[in-house]
Amino acid sequence: MPRTRGGFKTRRRRKRLLKKARGYYGARSRLYTVANEAVEHALQYAYRDRRTKKREFRSLWIVRINAAVRESGMTYSRFIAGIKKAGVELDRKSLADIAYNDPGAFGKIIATAKKAVSA
Repeated sequence: MPRTRGGFKTRRRRKRLLKKARGYYGARSRLYTVANEAVEHALQYAYRDRRTKKREFRSLWIVRINAAVRESGMTYSRFIAGIKKAGVELDRKSLADIAYNDPGAFGKIIATAKKAVSA
């Protein structure tokens, strides 16, 4: 009995995977088995790093806020405590954006936090 060759469905599945592997170096973009492994790893890294990205951005925002707050002679933790006490409901993302793009407005927020901490 002759063996069956890869038909339409097999070819379609392999072409789909090789399309995902386009741009990879050498055999990773040309040979199905190697490309399959490379794509699997790439998808795992993408899944993991979508979560890591959120962590990294949060730490970037904290660094930016801390740098802006320290120019006014205050620490990050006291600033956060102050705005919480004052009832300012801005998240770290927007605070970092204000600190970076509008230092004048951020100065007012710092003043509010200082007032709340001292009271």
